[in-house]
Amino acid sequence: MGIGFLISRATLRYGGQAVLEGVMIRGPAGIAVAVRAPDGRIVLRSMPLPPRRRWQRWPLLRGVFILWETLRWGMEALWFSAMVAAGESEAQEVRDSPLAWLTIAVSFALALGIFLLLPAFLAEGIERALGLSSWIRTTLEGIFRLGLVIGYLAMVGRHPEIRRVFAYHGAEHKVVHALEAGAPLTIAGARPFPTAHPRCGTAFLLTVVVIAAILFAFLPSSTLMERLALRLALLPVLAALAYEALWLSARYQHVRLVAALSAPNLWLQRLTTREPDDGMLEVALAALRTARAMEQAQEPPRLVEFEESSAS
Repeated sequence: MGIGFLISRATLRYGGQAVLEGVMIRGPAGIAVAVRAPDGRIVLRSMPLPPRRRWQRWPLLRGVFILWETLRWGMEALWFSAMVAAGESEAQEVRDSPLAWLTIAVSFALALGIFLLLPAFLAEGIERALGLSSWIRTTLEGIFRLGLVIGYLAMVGRHPEIRRVFAYHGAEHKVVHALEAGAPLTIAGARPFPTAHPRCGTAFLLTVVVIAAILFAFLPSSTLMERLALRLALLPVLAALAYEALWLSARYQHVRLVAALSAPNLWLQRLTTREPDDGMLEVALAALRTARAMEQAQEPPRLVEFEESSAS
């Protein structure tokens, strides 16, 4: 699923993510979620965004703020897609239940433990067993972290339902590409574009891993528990630096050196995107059009249900 960062250039204002049988698109004025219901309808929800304060646009601080916003609105979009699939009352009960929040908290803790702390434990064990230097230990930690991320993405991508989510992820990228290129916002107009995008959340993950390897190499060599505490404390710093790196790569993608440096980000998206079918592109376009309507102050309703021809 893709994290949609808002970059300050006019042509780079839209991003989003895939949800269950749908797509979330975020624009300057609000968020639109379009989901394919079991009966074939496209069910759409729009949510306006509050205006940004000046400090929320400051370099480094904006990365942490936008990451938090992305996680918050991404969860809202996932809940809405579950609502469409399971029925409104049933999904609302799950959303409001303490068990749901406990599940989210446990999942977040597991993700931190596996992808942030486990590599440090593994590298520490190898260092003690082989008597390696701290630099080699830090290098091994970065390799283990990258391997876990790639292995996890490759593993979950084998599940049929996740493959459909990844196909919607590809649809989201295609329609954003079409908007940025000035192509017609139709299925035929979006189809030729690639499924990879420089501002994807997969690119963010890889950028965090790389920056973490560099940053952690300069931390003082101390006890294992102190190093683990430092890694947790530096999470906001990693998010801020990764966002700024993506901001620069998206802005200067036309420069050959920048394009070459960001190429691994695009390669990794082969694991998290698939070619969408026309119906998936139709859903992504519905979300994008609604987000654009919000920017143009056309005031779409908060919850709309409609059908759209595949020939659009």
